[in-house]
Amino acid sequence: RVSVGVFFLAFWGVVAGDKLLVVPLDGSHWLSVKDVIERLSTRGHDIVVLAPEINLLLKESKYYSRKVYPVPYNQEDLKNRFHSFGNNLFAERSFLASPVFEYRNSMIVIDMWFTNCQSLLKNQDTMNFLKESKFDVLLTDPGLPCGVILAEYLGLPSVYLFRGFPCSLELRFSRTPSPVSYIPRYYTMFSDQMTFPQRVANFLMHGLEPLLLYFLYSKYEDLASDVLQRDVRLPTLYQKASVWLLRYDFVFEYPRPAMPNMVFIGGTSCKIKKALSQSICPGLLSSPAY
Repeated sequence: RVSVGVFFLAFWGVVAGDKLLVVPLDGSHWLSVKDVIERLSTRGHDIVVLAPEINLLLKESKYYSRKVYPVPYNQEDLKNRFHSFGNNLFAERSFLASPVFEYRNSMIVIDMWFTNCQSLLKNQDTMNFLKESKFDVLLTDPGLPCGVILAEYLGLPSVYLFRGFPCSLELRFSRTPSPVSYIPRYYTMFSDQMTFPQRVANFLMHGLEPLLLYFLYSKYEDLASDVLQRDVRLPTLYQKASVWLLRYDFVFEYPRPAMPNMVFIGGTSCKIKKALSQSICPGLLSSPAY
């Protein structure tokens, strides 16, 4: 409850003009965003959600208006990609092959989302609508940078709501200190009590992060340069975020600093549990386990 309260206080200060553009990612990413914008809608904000015409969960709602744009695939293609992605998550692989396997599997949906982004940013009717609507702020899941590019194009302050990037790239984008000497890198499975050989391996893994950034986002960088009509570096665009709303709890992370515009909102996706009934509690407390 406390973290949710902090979240809304932070968000209230950014959304000063009542008109909010939401650029979400489809699938599970959308579920947390949906809860947030429904709450904001009940507070009187005018909300428009951008959605590809072929999608899984981005449906119409009384809480927001929906602006759809065409994409070059059908519903069956969409379902097949998500099924392949989900099934591959449970496939066996070796430790050494895990990063490559994860990358290839992620590209199944990332390539589709790039097609979505390309379709959106090249659709002149949609872009004209967005410019004429004069939004006050843009809320996006920055796991993929379409919303980040659009915020720069429209000249809007941006709020990021997400769980995290592969290899904790949010730390690199936000210039948050994350020393390799005691903060383990993704895929290493090390603790923060590393031996010297583990620290060397951790350093090498850290050196691969720019390579991952290139493989995941190089196409977006070219697209952004084309749309914005200038050479663009994605880390520079990400650094313009007004607020980072991080859907994890700092208590469960390795100790490290956080930037002033980072707000931890772990727990916003959790349902409020009902209290145990009195008829059950006495039986539990009298159990030998207690």
